[in-house]
Order: sequence, then structure tokens, then C-alpha cells
Amino acid sequence: MKRMISIVAAVLVLGFPSAASAGRPDPEAGKEIAKVVCAACHGLDGISLVANYPNLRGQKVKYLIKQLEDFRSGARQSPLLMYPVAQKLSDQDIRDLAAHFANMK
Repeated sequence: MKRMISIVAAVLVLGFPSAASAGRPDPEAGKEIAKVVCAACHGLDGISLVANYPNLRGQKVKYLIKQLEDFRSGARQSPLLMYPVAQKLSDQDIRDLAAHFANMK
């Protein structure tokens, strides 16, 4: 009984690490994804290298998530550019990317 109370107390104090971190945006992970997936068009610093491509630096998290989800679903059309890119992103990747670009000032 004493051991059970200790285990419960430890869980209450420490929480469940996997549940606590699951789904949370990770800007550092987003930074790594952005280097591979986004930088060629949107720049390493989130400032587009091409006038027709939007700057991502400093955009709001919800806006970025919505746009990436819409590209991925096809609700927002970009069949040759963003659709194939967004198709490869998981929900977590999208949250991480949004956090990364939103944190850039």
C-alpha cells in the first residue's frame, strides 16, 4: 500500500512524460523540418527568396496551421507546389513548423 501511494505521488508530481509532451508544438523540431522542406522557397529565415512566395516569419500559429492543413487536404489549391509538400507533413510537423515560424521576429 505504501509503495502504491509512492507511485501515485510520483506520477502526480512528475506527470506522464509522453502524455505531457505529445502534441505540443516544438519550434526546434520545426526549425529542422523547415531547413529541409521550406527553406528553398521561403528562406532559412522565413523571408521568401521569390516575390510570389509568402514570407512565413512572424505569422500567427493558427494561420500557418490552417494554411498547411488546407494545402494538405486540397481545400487550398496549389497542386504543383504546396500540395505535394504538405502531403508529407504530419499533424505534429505542421504544429512544429507553425511554432517555429511564429516564434521568429
